[in-house]
Amino acid sequence: MTRMFLLSLIWFALAPLAPLLAQEPGAALFQTYCATCHGSDARGDGPTAELMAIQPPDLTALARRHDGTFPTLLIARQIDGRDLIPSHGGPMPIFGTFFEGKDVALKLPSGQPIMVSQPLADLLAWLEQIQE
Repeated sequence: MTRMFLLSLIWFALAPLAPLLAQEPGAALFQTYCATCHGSDARGDGPTAELMAIQPPDLTALARRHDGTFPTLLIARQIDGRDLIPSHGGPMPIFGTFFEGKDVALKLPSGQPIMVSQPLADLLAWLEQIQE
């Protein structure tokens, strides 16, 4: 096999993943683990939202609903399971402990730090970015 042929094979194999690879980590995590309920644009209209007794919230309006400040601590505690969400029946996400991992310090708007996993920090950073 020639080098060009191998490169072509690799390109064709990876091409479908390009949109996911181009996203920042938090966006990719959201699309993989959260979009089914919260929608691909995070507005609470995912394909399973209509099946839920309590509708998923519009995550692009979190800061607006909290006096213009992204509620980092509140959202971190809901996602990592420190604060249970009754509609989920347990820690969010339901599918397990994916958001566990190496802990990093995340600075809250008050200046205080909170320890969260790196995947959760990535997801929180992306959610804060999409606030309207």
